[in-house]
Amino acid sequence: MKKLKHEAELVKEAIRIGGVYMTTRGAGKFEATDSAGDKIKAIYRLLVLDKLIQPLAKGEDNEPNMKHKLALWISRQLPKDHPLLDE
Repeated sequence: MKKLKHEAELVKEAIRIGGVYMTTRGAGKFEATDSAGDKIKAIYRLLVLDKLIQPLAKGEDNEPNMKHKLALWISRQLPKDHPLLDE
């Protein structure tokens, strides 16, 4: 798994956009006290449930891999000229 150039920033954006998606879909919303890990897991599972991303293989579903999947997902949602997509 090759790390993306701005992966940390892409994960932050994925959490932000994923939270909005979660709320508009009616699947719940995040509280200020929710940890980043909890948010990542919830968004990942929701996107897998909605078939927007492919699930990780059994045994590979850990937080670093979920972060990478979310970074890949959000990188495909952003416009081509977005600053986080600079190579």
